[in-house]
Amino acid sequence: MRPLIYTALAAASLLLTACETAPKVGSVSEPTYEQAQNNAFNLTNYNAVGELMRRYPTAPASSSNAPDSGYSAPFIVATLVNIDQLEQSSTLGRLISEQVASRMSQLGYGVLELKVRNGVYMKRNEGELLLTREIKEVASTHNAQAVIVGTYAESSNMVYVNLKVVNPASNLILAAYDYALPLDKQIHSLIRKR
Repeated sequence: MRPLIYTALAAASLLLTACETAPKVGSVSEPTYEQAQNNAFNLTNYNAVGELMRRYPTAPASSSNAPDSGYSAPFIVATLVNIDQLEQSSTLGRLISEQVASRMSQLGYGVLELKVRNGVYMKRNEGELLLTREIKEVASTHNAQAVIVGTYAESSNMVYVNLKVVNPASNLILAAYDYALPLDKQIHSLIRKR
């Protein structure tokens, strides 16, 4: 009888050990570097910049804004704002703006980095908010050919993003592009106010 008890205890011990080392059902594994490199969020924002710039009108040859035409006046990229509260942004708005500026630079466009310039309206924890009344002054001061502005709106399962290229002298929209991001845990964490 004793050998049977010892065998049962050994089997129970093995089962308990297996339960401890088995992965928990429903647990989320950490992302890999490869997954981070191919992140759909980054790619979606980069593609949006490509689409936006395809819609941007080509200037006459003497003052072309194309990246391969030599010097061109720079663009200014403003922080994307919450469509319901135009004086507020979030980590999401600031991150998309950073990615827009990065992608424009990668495509060969001149982009003015506002964070290293003096005299630009900076609201603490919001970023470079450029509202209509400020666009002309900032663009004139920095000799910008256009300003990229944008908004985002949160719905129950999506975040809708709008990007516009605005003529700083007339406030006319020269190009626009709309796209959506899934409101998953990643995006929700970027929108949440800290």
